[in-house]
Amino acid sequence: MIAECRDKLASGNITRYNQKNSGGQRSPGSVNRYLAALSHTFTIAVKEWGWLEDSPMGRISKLKEPRGRVRFLSDSERERLLKACRGSSNSFLYPAVVLALSTGARRMEIMALRWRNVDLQRGLISLHETKNGERRALPLAGHALDCVKRLSKVRQIDTDLLFPSNHNPQQPLDLRKPWEIALKQAGIEDFRWHDLRHSAASYLAMNGATLAEIAEVLGHKTLQMVKRYAHFSETHTARVVASMNAKIFGE
Repeated sequence: MIAECRDKLASGNITRYNQKNSGGQRSPGSVNRYLAALSHTFTIAVKEWGWLEDSPMGRISKLKEPRGRVRFLSDSERERLLKACRGSSNSFLYPAVVLALSTGARRMEIMALRWRNVDLQRGLISLHETKNGERRALPLAGHALDCVKRLSKVRQIDTDLLFPSNHNPQQPLDLRKPWEIALKQAGIEDFRWHDLRHSAASYLAMNGATLAEIAEVLGHKTLQMVKRYAHFSETHTARVVASMNAKIFGE
């Protein structure tokens, strides 16, 4: 029965826009998230409630998911985008994008930043509310630190948010419209705000960061989510192997 429901979910379409229009076929990843939720429910029923002797989910196959999307900005794209953001009518867009590119933080993590969690002396931002529920720190350095320092000089006194809404200073700002305008002006296609996070991870890998270091910066608990960036660090891996050979063989 569970396998039949899995297949029904996989073949069905997502309904969006107030249940009027189809949003396309449901992805394998979405179906697997349903299975994961059901699996957790069965685990609780077995371990804590004693309703079942065993969970049937161990005999249910998950759908094969495609490789994670890795869309990152090329050097020329990054220059054009930053130029468009700098010239935006919304003064918060540029520092927000710089923070995303330099720290790899998620959009809502950045938009929910509060001044009480920013330490300009140490160059550190503390995140207390993250997607995986764990606290983590965002190092601030170079241009990103300068941007935050400039923001601190013109911060609003009626809110603790770094990026407050114009209509309600107690709510985070919505940058969707100025972001879309900047993308259009920069001539960048097929790029989402979340891809700034991919860009940060890709730049880290290309500059020699290990997968463990990338996972720590992005706040991932395991290396599975950052394996998509492994090919960017092949040059770094080659240097490590060459260095090891030089030491053990004397070459």
